[in-house]
Amino acid sequence: MKYFLLFIPAFFILQGNAQTTIKQDAAINKMVDEVSSKNIEATIRKLVSFKTRHTLSDTTSKTEGSGAARNWIKAEMEKYASASGGRMTVQFDTFTQPKGNRIDKPVHLKNVLAILKGTDPKDTRIYMVSGHYDSRINDVMDPNGIEPGANDDASGTAVSMELARVMSKRSFPATIIFMSVVGEEQGLYGSTNVAKRAKAENWNIDAMLNNDIVGNTHGMETDLKDNRNVRVFSEGVPSIAAGNERMIASLIALGGENDSPSRELARYIKETAERYVDQLDVKLIYRRDRYLRGGDHVPFLQQGFTAVRFTEMNEDFNRQHQNVRTENGVDYGDLPDFVDFNYMQKVARMNLSVLANLALAPAEPQSVGIVTSGLTNKTVLKWEAPKTGKKPTGYYVLMRETSSPVWERKFFVTDVTATLSYSKDNYLFAVQSVDADGHESLPIFPKPVR
Repeated sequence: MKYFLLFIPAFFILQGNAQTTIKQDAAINKMVDEVSSKNIEATIRKLVSFKTRHTLSDTTSKTEGSGAARNWIKAEMEKYASASGGRMTVQFDTFTQPKGNRIDKPVHLKNVLAILKGTDPKDTRIYMVSGHYDSRINDVMDPNGIEPGANDDASGTAVSMELARVMSKRSFPATIIFMSVVGEEQGLYGSTNVAKRAKAENWNIDAMLNNDIVGNTHGMETDLKDNRNVRVFSEGVPSIAAGNERMIASLIALGGENDSPSRELARYIKETAERYVDQLDVKLIYRRDRYLRGGDHVPFLQQGFTAVRFTEMNEDFNRQHQNVRTENGVDYGDLPDFVDFNYMQKVARMNLSVLANLALAPAEPQSVGIVTSGLTNKTVLKWEAPKTGKKPTGYYVLMRETSSPVWERKFFVTDVTATLSYSKDNYLFAVQSVDADGHESLPIFPKPVR
């Protein structure tokens, strides 16, 4: 069995010691170029114009409150859908949230989902990008104050909407859902409803990208100004492992606590985004989220789906959850004038490049295993071809030092097995499908087989 070790030519840039095979797709490049900072700014300023988007705010006014905001988001998404040739449809995901934590009475809530249906009827994969459209100020139970929420999280909603605008004009084998959810500030209620619905209806969600607070480039206290770096938060031990002694024991035995599906997604994001977006460094943060914080990717993780969170590198907490005011010469409040729209353009381009590359790629290999039946200084891997979608042209076997945060080498094979002259005890491995145009699936970490 032959395999080919792929090295980086000298003109490729190494970031974080990552070794990457770069094969850009001209169609993805064109989509990336179409992402507009002006459109993103217009979307954020429009969302801020509703004065409040608090989950408990007015839903009857046509100009103020969460009802007016969600109706506008849906209408804009429907405009984008008109360019899709009928492939994109827009819907409210409607539910009633009972009285509970940060909800003082039962409330009728609506998420907005724009669904760009995949063109391959045999490909069941779904990719999701999301932001939350609700906002808040100091008092989380105040639905009537001026609550602009420009960065938290009109920025995430603007990313989702801008991607829908650009990508609705194209077709992909897999399905992409552009989402804006409600109730994040009150308790992740909107995303929880979608995640539970997805689980109950057996949606094949391959990856969920959550954008929350992605528009600021100035760090409070540190005075750092950073328009190049963006954080991707990913959990190590899967949320669904809680209470699962067998899964925990397997992680301990294999040293696989740093190779959860979400960690593989995070590495994939870094490699793909830095391939397509200039002057953007994706920082891998090995946590589910920041201290004392949570986001809309968490309910998806809890349902067993692969999900990550994007957040700016340095946060300005004077702009988060604050009444709009000036105190002792310091401005407070989440206003659009403090959003860096050119930075946001790069964040949106990052999301687009990842979604497009995944949705165009073959599905992941199945039943990926690493053979452990004998004592050897070689590594034998075997797997099965994907069960859904198009047939791969081949596969990449990925390898890295156990201490490395990113994959360092790629071996291209056309068979469904590979024998490498590197010890399985000294390195970590994964396998991903690839097509003739270089679109790669997510990597799959192998399980021991005999």
